[in-house]
Amino acid sequence: MAITAAQVKELRQRTGCGMMECKKALVEADGNMDTAAEELRKSGLAKADKKAGRVAAEGIIMVDVSGDRKTGVVVEVNSETDFVAKKDEFQDFARAVAARIMKDQPADLETLVALPLNDGGGTVEEARRGLVASIGENITVRRFHLRQATSGYISSYLHGNRIGVLVEMAGGNDDLARDVAMHIAASKPVCLDESGVPQEMLDKEREIFSAQAEASGKPADIIEKMVGGRIRKFLGEITLMGQPFVKEPDQTVGKLLKAAGATVAGFDRLELGEGVEKKTENFAEEVMAQVQGN
Repeated sequence: MAITAAQVKELRQRTGCGMMECKKALVEADGNMDTAAEELRKSGLAKADKKAGRVAAEGIIMVDVSGDRKTGVVVEVNSETDFVAKKDEFQDFARAVAARIMKDQPADLETLVALPLNDGGGTVEEARRGLVASIGENITVRRFHLRQATSGYISSYLHGNRIGVLVEMAGGNDDLARDVAMHIAASKPVCLDESGVPQEMLDKEREIFSAQAEASGKPADIIEKMVGGRIRKFLGEITLMGQPFVKEPDQTVGKLLKAAGATVAGFDRLELGEGVEKKTENFAEEVMAQVQGN
């Protein structure tokens, strides 16, 4: 039977698939819209599964803070290319994921992806796989942090959609909170203060410093002082309270907060693609692979 342009348009709006895919599905379904939509959905899920192993290190960091500033969300949603990350449908998906985390406060990714993306609709996972099918790239919801303030408030900072920070602060003011969040984005502290440094990390650094000091041939008491000094310097480099404040390197963040009568209870920082091994491909081959639908 003849398939009209109106039917193809309706199926495209319903499924998000390409024009030729929709026309083919309608022809095979003898014009039955429901059957064509179901077959496209099955085909799309299969394509999504096929693309699941491809590296997705681009994308977007999305930050959201509740109106009362008691809850904050930072989430990383990945795509394979920056081009896709700029698409409205990709950004709308990431924004909806952040909103769902804010509303339902899931404990982990497994719980999140089983939640409805929008009230009354399909799950986050179903929406993700549908987006993979329509866009043609692997897309993942990689990780998120949900922070709830107990006595203070949440401040946030987003650097070009690539670095997102949440800071839980008491006292001070909005300008100070934003400055501290910007500092965290730039300086990448590992933890709040010395008490939060993983013992394994501290032991490893102490071992390295000790070996370096012993190679100098100095007496044991001098070596002990050398190692102690290097450990203190190391702690100052990796803890928020010990780091020199980026705007005023002559004072630490800890001293800055104390002078303002403010305290930081904790922070979260996500950087796009951090820890993901990116695959380097020949650009011409990459374009050809996309043209061929691989």
